[in-house]
Amino acid sequence: MTDRRPARIIALVNQKGGPGKTTLAMHLAGELGRRGFRVMVADADPQGTATRWAAAAPEDLPFPAAVGGLAATDGRLHRELRKFLEVFDYIVVDCPPSADSPTSQSALLVADLALVPVIPSPPDLWAGVAIGQVIASVMAINDGLRARLVVNQRKAHTRLAASLAPLLPKYGIPVLDTQVGDREAFRHAAAGGVTVADLPRASKAAEEIASLTDDVLAILKGAT
Repeated sequence: MTDRRPARIIALVNQKGGPGKTTLAMHLAGELGRRGFRVMVADADPQGTATRWAAAAPEDLPFPAAVGGLAATDGRLHRELRKFLEVFDYIVVDCPPSADSPTSQSALLVADLALVPVIPSPPDLWAGVAIGQVIASVMAINDGLRARLVVNQRKAHTRLAASLAPLLPKYGIPVLDTQVGDREAFRHAAAGGVTVADLPRASKAAEEIASLTDDVLAILKGAT
C-alpha cells in the first residue's frame, strides 16, 4: 500500500476567449507527462479543443497526458474531478472562457492553482479584470487555492509595456515569472496533436513551457 498524495488540480481560467488557455493547458499537461507524471487534462470547455488536439496525435506519438471530455458536468465538475484524484498526479482543467460560469467556479472549488492567461494589450487586460473578483470569492471557500497571471502571446523582442503594468494589480493576482511568446510553433503543435517539445526548431517555445512548468511545480511545492 502506497502513501501517495492525491492529484494536484490546476485550472486554466479566463473571462474571454483568445488568450491561449487551451494551448497553455495542453502544453503544461504535456510537459508534466514528459517528466514522468501521470497527468489528465479535464476538457471542460464546450468547444472541446483539448479533446480534438489529443485526437490529432500521430499513432506513433500519443499525447503524453490523458484527455477526458467533462464539459457536460457543468456545476458538478468538482465532484467528477474527485473521482480521478487517486489515479493521477496532476489534473489540468481547461475551463470555459467565462470565469463566472458554473463549470469554472466548480473547478476552482477543488483547484490547488488557478492560472489566468492574459495577452499584454489594454483591451484584453480590461476584459479580464473581473476574473480576480471571481477567484477571490472562491478563495473564501477553497482556502488552499492559489492563483497566478500568465503573460501569454508576448510579441518577440518586446517587454510588457510600462503603460500596461498599472493594469495588472487590478486583478489582485500575482504574475508568474515566466512569459510565453507569440510563436508559430504553438499553432503547429495544436494542428499536429503534439507539443512544441516534439517539433524541430521549436527550442525557444519548448524552453518557455519547461520554465512555466518549473514555476507551477515550485508554487505547488510551496503549498504543501
